[in-house]
Amino acid sequence: MSRFWSPIVQSLSPYVPGEQPRIPGLVKLNTNESPFGPSPAAMAAMRAEADDDLRLYPDPEATALRAALAAHHGVRREQVFVGNGSDEVLAHAFAALLKHDRPLRFPDITYSFYPVYCRLFGVESQVIPLDSAMRVRLEDYAPGGGPVILANPNAPTGVALSRAEVTRLVVENPDAPVVIDEAYVDFGAETVVPLVADHPNLLVVQTMSKSRALAGLRVGYAIGDVALVEGLTRVKDSFNSYPLGRIAQAGATASLADERYFRQTCEAVVEGRERMTGGLRQMGLEVLPSKANFVFARHPGRSGAELARALRERAVLVRRFDAPRIGDYLRITVGAPEQIDRLLEALGEILA
Repeated sequence: MSRFWSPIVQSLSPYVPGEQPRIPGLVKLNTNESPFGPSPAAMAAMRAEADDDLRLYPDPEATALRAALAAHHGVRREQVFVGNGSDEVLAHAFAALLKHDRPLRFPDITYSFYPVYCRLFGVESQVIPLDSAMRVRLEDYAPGGGPVILANPNAPTGVALSRAEVTRLVVENPDAPVVIDEAYVDFGAETVVPLVADHPNLLVVQTMSKSRALAGLRVGYAIGDVALVEGLTRVKDSFNSYPLGRIAQAGATASLADERYFRQTCEAVVEGRERMTGGLRQMGLEVLPSKANFVFARHPGRSGAELARALRERAVLVRRFDAPRIGDYLRITVGAPEQIDRLLEALGEILA
């Protein structure tokens, strides 16, 4: 610990990302990356952008990308905010929208960046337990409370609320900002972007890292009322007025135009998820109902730490969280067909 650190740095427990080891023949199913490459159109656009103009600053407002996102989601460009991955967009939301007199509410089992941001930005929080089925209880987010942030589908559980359920949450909390983090929504859940037209307190955050296979570009965005977007922009322009580079803007914009590839790869992930879920259940694992590109599973007779260790010995990497209630669960990314085969084969050996 350095004596030159600010006091807040001394108290931080930073978010720990999934490891990125270099193991020969590794089946990497721990960071929810896409098993498929980016759209060929996106690749072509990025190559074309890699020219002498890289000496110039990019468009600070990401005008073309925001216009493409607005058209894709059926909103106005002024309702779209972009940033370096959804994590940065969420950070701006914590600073701009979620620090109020009443505590921010979110589940006890959810994206572990939320409590990190609370500490970093001095946001008081109220952690609300999921029920025994790992679902959000809407009655726990009653009117009169503080802001709300929910990952939907939730991470790491993969369990999703319906659009009707989110509508109830937003309607019952008209005086509090509600942020819905839809990083995994394209794999079978219902987006709530259509609700922003009638609910000025709703902000929807998405990413192009998962379903668009552009994790290496770091492109995230938010959609909401113009006033909410203006709040995010004020924070951004006080921190980094050029958040997205030229190549990132070009690749993301081109990806949005390739709807066919997007649909095909999302459908392939869903098919892989269902096959993987079936295989895990046949071996006796309990698997939560997932609408994401991963599953959350445990074996009733084997510890999560034991299974994760045994899988790693077979060059299959999954994610485990050493936390209350979920220490025996494994979060397993949906990989390519051959990766799913390797996972199931390895687990079969371990459990035999």
